[in-house]
Amino acid sequence: MTQSLIEALQNPALYPHPVEGFEVIETHISWVLLTGPYAYKLKKPVNFGFLDFSSREAREHFCREELRLNQRTAPDVYLEVLPVTGSLEAPQLGGDGPILDHILKMRQFPQSGLLSNVLARGELTNAHIDELAREIADLHADATHVPMEHALGSADAVMAPVLQNFEQIRPMLEDAADLAQLQHLEAWAEDTFTRLEPLLDRRKVDGFIRECHGDIHLANVTLLDDHVLLFDCIEFNEPFRLIDVISDAAFLAMDLEDRGLKALSRRFINAYLELTGDYQGLTLLPFYKAYRAMVRAKISLFRLAQEQDPAERAAILGQYRNYAALAESYSAIPSRFLAITHGVSAVGKSHVAMRLVEAFGAIRLRSDVERKRLLPAAAEAELYSAAATLATYSHLHQQAASILLAGFPVVLDATYLKQAQREAAHAVAEQSGVPFLILDCHAPQAVIATWLAERQKAGVDPSDATLAVIRAQEASREPLSEAEQSLSGRVDTDQAASLDGLVERIRRRLPGL
Repeated sequence: MTQSLIEALQNPALYPHPVEGFEVIETHISWVLLTGPYAYKLKKPVNFGFLDFSSREAREHFCREELRLNQRTAPDVYLEVLPVTGSLEAPQLGGDGPILDHILKMRQFPQSGLLSNVLARGELTNAHIDELAREIADLHADATHVPMEHALGSADAVMAPVLQNFEQIRPMLEDAADLAQLQHLEAWAEDTFTRLEPLLDRRKVDGFIRECHGDIHLANVTLLDDHVLLFDCIEFNEPFRLIDVISDAAFLAMDLEDRGLKALSRRFINAYLELTGDYQGLTLLPFYKAYRAMVRAKISLFRLAQEQDPAERAAILGQYRNYAALAESYSAIPSRFLAITHGVSAVGKSHVAMRLVEAFGAIRLRSDVERKRLLPAAAEAELYSAAATLATYSHLHQQAASILLAGFPVVLDATYLKQAQREAAHAVAEQSGVPFLILDCHAPQAVIATWLAERQKAGVDPSDATLAVIRAQEASREPLSEAEQSLSGRVDTDQAASLDGLVERIRRRLPGL
């Protein structure tokens, strides 16, 4: 019936807007009818277990759920649900007659804007990733919390689909090496779950299980009206959507890494954490990234049973093995270090810190951000008082210790102009058993003044420093001691070669990175 309906709907007279032509995109669960200005989505009457669109009532329900959920991030794209009335031969949109089905009306946008296609053209930028991190952070901040009495979100509920992946993959594999790797991955997942189980349960108590997107990857993000827009969330299956926010973010991080974009993945995670403050979630990140990679691995194998061509079968197995190898990479024991920046405001410390993020997977903690997170209601005089500064550095050091314990290197982006502040950070490194680095940042005063003016004009930097503040910092700074100089590396931040040299020196000094 639905196929006949799709054909009958290809009549320009049915639509209250100009129709440039009809194009039908078919997936395993829906048809999308493109008309030029608008797209109309009709769900197929199918039941795959993980989704059930077999009844008209179910299709209406999930059309309305798709509208509700996607209007959170794309209200100008997801417009309305319309009844399809009349007869198969002469359907109407929004009429008063007997209802044949329901259809979701959306604003049509060009496929060229999908970030997966933007990447294919070599046009994906840091700015796209930063904006997407903010979109996801905003979605999570506003998302409905899953109540404690709900079955989803407990540690056992989190582990169930992880184990199901292995159960479903094993019968599809024949190669001994593939089976041995799968056994290793399953054992790692079970051991990791045992270690993380208390934290997984605490995440629900703390409100981190929310109504998320569930399917964040580059093909579900587009550029529209010069902005990044997240769309096509999971509406048909609550267990895929009512999840930990860090699991939602982990999907995109994994997708970027699968595409060879490790630096962008690290940049995304840092931007997301800076916006949300959810550094506790880092402990769970490798576990969730491995789970997401194994979901993709499983899906790639589903075509194997129906494929007889040897070359196609080899390609399918190759794709599976790439995902399995990616999942296995998340079980590796990481190399860690603690680095601090040293220098006046606007000298380029944040840029230096970001290079370590992208090169080594470090987590950057910015004093300007954490100070305001710690004291959100403080007036400026209080915010920059001696007591507030002491509390900010103490907070940075506590967070750094936790992140190091979670298995990540850390770079603390702050001025560290006082020796006591540097000694306190060094103590964290020693207590954590990791190398300690001081990134000694320098730039000519004229360059600093130019950079300060540029960021003040842009109005997006969290720092409130002025030229007067910078002059006061220069006057009161305590120089690095002889012992500290042995732990430091000078960076002339206005010279790209100097920063490149620092990264290379760190690689040589810490070869496990």
